[in-house]
Amino acid sequence: MALTGGEVLLERSQDGRVAYLTLSHGRYTVITWEMRQLVADRFAEIDRDGDIRVVVVRSDGEHFTSGGDIAGFMEVDPIDFTDLGHNVTAAARSPKPVIAAVDGYCFGVGCEMALSCDIRLATPRTQFALPEMNLGMIPGSGGTQRLARLVGLSRAKFHIMTATRIQAQQALDWGIVAELHDDREALYAAVEALATKMANFSPAAQRTAKEVLDKGVDGPLYTGIDLERKAYAMLRATDDFAEGVAAFTEKRKPNFTGR
Repeated sequence: MALTGGEVLLERSQDGRVAYLTLSHGRYTVITWEMRQLVADRFAEIDRDGDIRVVVVRSDGEHFTSGGDIAGFMEVDPIDFTDLGHNVTAAARSPKPVIAAVDGYCFGVGCEMALSCDIRLATPRTQFALPEMNLGMIPGSGGTQRLARLVGLSRAKFHIMTATRIQAQQALDWGIVAELHDDREALYAAVEALATKMANFSPAAQRTAKEVLDKGVDGPLYTGIDLERKAYAMLRATDDFAEGVAAFTEKRKPNFTGR
């Protein structure tokens, strides 16, 4: 029987520049079919809000998420699987930088959601896994492609085809996560500080950097360099660039507006 309930909560920092997206569904934060669509709905709201500059994805359960509602999948019409992964990985399509704060299990669709974020911070007890082989299945929300691009084809094949978990230190060494912090309290404090720092940068520059990195890495080197060059020239004409240069010259903090 399919699980029901679960929520994807949206909160904003006091200044409105940071959005906190919290997965909420019990101790293990099982992702229901409805929660997948809620992720997309929340990101659509975030993307429309011009005040929000950075997004944080986290969980209020004991674990970031143990994965999806397996039994519920059997009750979904196969035609609905054509959009599988599009909703829950909305972070990858958002023009805003997205940070995942990962503590505990990060399995299945939860792992794919975290991999779709731009930056991941975690704790030493965190474990990443794409265990779909145990069900006679493969990852269906981008896991095969994103993991291979992060850690290399050989490692991705091993961990996906053997359903072997990736421990936190491995994830750090391989570049899946950027930092490890001692516990959840330290993790969330570090994520808040990072999000605040990023929110003070130019939204135009942040948005452009994300696009150039994401699109350039999958093409030939010369294509990526050409994309970078054109994006650099475009930013040269922005008010934020002029403000950054003026602030540097005047030895003060810049006030970026995103224009």
